Amino acid sequence: MAGVLCMCGLMRLLTSLFIPALIASITATLLLGILLCCLRLWIAQKKKSSVQLSSNGQAQKVVAFFHPYCNAGGGGERVLWCALRALQKRYKNSVYVVYTGDKDVSGEQILNGATGRFNIKLSYPVKFIFLEKRNLVEDRLYPHFTLLGQSLGSIVLGWEALTKCVPDIYIDSMGYAFTLPLFKYLGGCRVGCYVHYPTISTDMLSVVRDHRARFNNSAIISNNPVLSRLKLIYYYLFAWLYGWVGSCSDLVMVNSTWTFNHILDLWKCSEHTSIVYPPCDVQTFLDISLEVEQKRKGHSIVSIGQFRPEKDHPLQIRAFRILLERKSPDEQADLKLILVGGCRNKQDELRVEELKKLSKDLGVPVEFKVNIPFDELKRCLSEATIGLHTMWNEHFGIGVVECMAAGTIILAHNSGGPKLDIVVPYEGQETGFLADSEDTFASAMEHILCLPEHKRLQIRQNARQSVSRFSDQEFEANFLSATDLLFK
Repeated sequence: MAGVLCMCGLMRLLTSLFIPALIASITATLLLGILLCCLRLWIAQKKKSSVQLSSNGQAQKVVAFFHPYCNAGGGGERVLWCALRALQKRYKNSVYVVYTGDKDVSGEQILNGATGRFNIKLSYPVKFIFLEKRNLVEDRLYPHFTLLGQSLGSIVLGWEALTKCVPDIYIDSMGYAFTLPLFKYLGGCRVGCYVHYPTISTDMLSVVRDHRARFNNSAIISNNPVLSRLKLIYYYLFAWLYGWVGSCSDLVMVNSTWTFNHILDLWKCSEHTSIVYPPCDVQTFLDISLEVEQKRKGHSIVSIGQFRPEKDHPLQIRAFRILLERKSPDEQADLKLILVGGCRNKQDELRVEELKKLSKDLGVPVEFKVNIPFDELKRCLSEATIGLHTMWNEHFGIGVVECMAAGTIILAHNSGGPKLDIVVPYEGQETGFLADSEDTFASAMEHILCLPEHKRLQIRQNARQSVSRFSDQEFEANFLSATDLLFK
């Protein structure tokens, strides 16, 4: 009897705890639902009041690109401007909007920068929505849990964008997948994205799992089993979240085979995912003569890429030092390393200063060309013998394609897009070289420089012919074919 009474008392206690918790949970869910409905109605009303009519009295479709760093001058920005140019040609009556955090410049200056850097001019005006909270997506704000911090920050930035302009079609062109459900479910938009690289990948998980030190996995963590396990759990949880927000997209375009494989693994959306190679200004480089090498005095090795940590510019400097150590003083005088790239912010500028210090400490002469105009970039490539690219698992590599189109002999990292899509045999012939360490990069550079001129010419010709599949024209055709789904 005592046991029964005890059990009844326990049941009453559990009931007294469970029922209030259940009521609180239902109440919170209802309140959240009401709040979301109110926000949706408010945004719908805001959109209705801002509808613009075309000359024939029909409502104009608003197409918005989310690109907070549209003035950065990198490969991702080239995709943005080529995508806008393509859509303007086909859908002339639509209004085009770019959400950007580049509030220190005017819209006219941004467009002039696109013309100067990429030789791209748009047919019609673009409306720029300047965002105030771009600092919320900068990595410096999150020394720990950077991926999660930046992603949550992008939601706040996306909300600012949505409240300033509610589009009909929303395209994330810079990799902020956490904004997709915001625009789809609250904004009522058709949403698409162009993925340059996944925010997290199975490769990143393997780096932590295997205790390997990288720029995004410090030695403190890689050498500590407990910290590595905790970071791995954090990565798996974030990968699940990333997979959910990505699966909200109505259309997914990716830039390479490597990115395609990772996105399918994470987002599980194969039915509306396609590879659209990024546009490379191949045609602009074809007027560079391949015979000019005979007139060169010495050899320059040129690297093209934004000054970001993942580009691994220190590897280039150290590999070049090894190369110089293998050469006589006279041969050393005929070699020079030129690092060409863009700086997005103060952090990138500090990174350039650190690279200058590294080259000085190692006694390696390096020439830096930061944020240079397109004409100067073209001249650098026309005078170069080797195009150097050292990023591990580069998602694609527009700079790699530009080097090949310009007639340099490419030497890229043996991974990612360069390995799977770009530096591959063309009609069974060699198009470039791959390496994966300081020694192998140095050896490959030495091998290229020792090749007879006719052999280098043959490789350069093969490379130039192989990159026609990455032209602006191919991109426009494939991009329009993919985005047709959003406009129906």
